[in-house]
Amino acid sequence: MYFANPLCLYLLLLILPLILWYVMKQRFQPTLIVASTSVFQKMKVRGPRTLLIHIPFVLRLITLIFVILVLARPQTHESITENEREGIDIMMAVDISTSMLAEDLQPNRIEAAKQVATEFIANRPNDNIGLTLFGGEAFTYCPLTTNHGVLLSMFSNVNCDLQAYGIISPGTAIGMGLSSALAHLEHSKSKSRVVILLTDGENNVGDISPLMAAEMAQKRGVRVYTIALGREGKSKQVVAQLSNGETYEENVDNQMDAKTLQTIAAATGGIFYQASSTSRLEEIYADIDKLERTKMKVSNYDRRYEAYQPFALVALISFLLEVLLSLTLLRRLP
Repeated sequence: MYFANPLCLYLLLLILPLILWYVMKQRFQPTLIVASTSVFQKMKVRGPRTLLIHIPFVLRLITLIFVILVLARPQTHESITENEREGIDIMMAVDISTSMLAEDLQPNRIEAAKQVATEFIANRPNDNIGLTLFGGEAFTYCPLTTNHGVLLSMFSNVNCDLQAYGIISPGTAIGMGLSSALAHLEHSKSKSRVVILLTDGENNVGDISPLMAAEMAQKRGVRVYTIALGREGKSKQVVAQLSNGETYEENVDNQMDAKTLQTIAAATGGIFYQASSTSRLEEIYADIDKLERTKMKVSNYDRRYEAYQPFALVALISFLLEVLLSLTLLRRLP
């Protein structure tokens, strides 16, 4: 509740001298001199009507208070303003192949990637951010949205089970993952459009090659930041999983294709990064966080409605009750 004329509320200070005047008036009531008071000895000094003689004055105070509130013009409020804020459109393409279960990053690659990406999303409240997942095939897990609560909730459920249990085909389709992310930026009106591509492997399946997807990004003006996740050399990875959930691990060569990721980044104006630890991954996302920001116009509604009617109604009812009682039940002779 807002008041368009808040200075009128100072008139409420008149209530105090008015009450003081009424109290003093009651103490100095006019007297009538009579020869004998014996006639009045059996009369009740205070009857019901005597106890109610102050009601008209109370009603008058209520009327005055609510008239002053009406003059102050109470209003309800809804926001309708326009302002500008900074933000860009970002699609995150994350590899969920079973090699992301390797534990060279703690607790493993996929969990480390989720943890750092979650912090990145939380620090960019003005951006439209979406999520694409890929293994042997790619799919959109969350389209571009500014509702980061929903995005973060969905991100927390990301794991490698889809490939581990054969729901998506084996392998790593980097080109498919990138092209799927690009599809959601095609109609973006933001001046700055970005894909953050994170993978720990090399492209070995898919109908679209990474370089073909890079060319598509270049034509659409989308910058691609590529991140090769994992340490060079060998790491312990799951090589087989039984139906009962039991897994077999072996030390296998990490097959990240840094050269291809460098080519994608260079072709699109992005940057290639290599993250061999969680701390390095945090530094990479901090660097990406410094991307150019684009001003977006955001509408906030700020509409006010007059709300004096209830106050005016109370004032009217109070005034009418005072007049009615003064002329009937509580009528006083001069």
